[in-house]
Amino acid sequence: MSTKFTQLEELVRPVVEGLGFEYWGLEYLSQGKDSVLRVFIETDSEEGIDVEDCASVSRQVSAILDVEDPITGEYNLEVSSPGLDRPLFELSQYQRFIGSVVSLRLRAPFDGRRKFKGQLTGVEGDEVVLLVDNEEYLLPIELIEKANIVPQF
Repeated sequence: MSTKFTQLEELVRPVVEGLGFEYWGLEYLSQGKDSVLRVFIETDSEEGIDVEDCASVSRQVSAILDVEDPITGEYNLEVSSPGLDRPLFELSQYQRFIGSVVSLRLRAPFDGRRKFKGQLTGVEGDEVVLLVDNEEYLLPIELIEKANIVPQF
């Protein structure tokens, strides 16, 4: 994990949790002038996350980022719920969604491929267990670049 990502997470997580929400994760996409900091928040509330929740978190996160100034240059701050196709960031999140279909991309090839889509069958140590076409893969969490739940309707 990059030091920039770690620094952002250390600033954002306490703000989100201090407002009573679950910090789900963040994505930082540095693309020159069009950089984006995307913060995902979750709640146990039956109503879920609404626009006011996102606005409240956005104001507080924006204030702390203005003071600490961890991002050089301009960027857009986006705050949202993880949604149905939620990204997965931590092993505990994978654990919560065992049985779900997951699509993931690795930082480097594993068994000759970088993209996998299959049923999440478990977590063993620091590895995610994915069943793809009746073949089980144990994928180290540090190799996973991006993972999302695939909504089933």
